[in-house]
Amino acid sequence: MRLEKRQPSGREKDEASIELLAKLRDQLYASNISTVRQSAFHLSWMQEDGLDILKEALLVSTSRRAKSAAAYGLRKMRGRMRKLAEQTLVEGTAHPDPATAEISRNALTVLKKGKAAAKRPARPRPRGKFEIREVPGKERPRRPQPQQPRGPRRPDDQMPNRRR
Repeated sequence: MRLEKRQPSGREKDEASIELLAKLRDQLYASNISTVRQSAFHLSWMQEDGLDILKEALLVSTSRRAKSAAAYGLRKMRGRMRKLAEQTLVEGTAHPDPATAEISRNALTVLKKGKAAAKRPARPRPRGKFEIREVPGKERPRRPQPQQPRGPRRPDDQMPNRRR
């Protein structure tokens, strides 16, 4: 797929960042799904520029692979871009293209489930004092007690039954 050259937004700091964004944008439309998802994840860390590219991939008529990867990238957005990414997914649910609407709905469902699973229910705290109990299980055999010392243990000491 031949992409049109993207207009720089003015937020890019230098030529290297412009080249990186162009490379990630090209990879977003690659044939290898692994590369596509990886570039979508990298774009999710790119703040406004990444959001613009992912929004374009989701809402413009592109392949289903690129749309689902863009939804993945929007789900992975963090920080101040998270709300904007969520709004983009909500906007995608009302899109006339049924594939875009379905991908956006699924991404929002996954996003909501992830938030619900993050909260763990609090464990009930025991009230009162702690009680020390025996651990059920096999009784361990005890070591036999030594009967009596056999004699001195040092080599210098004299042993009564020792032959010389």
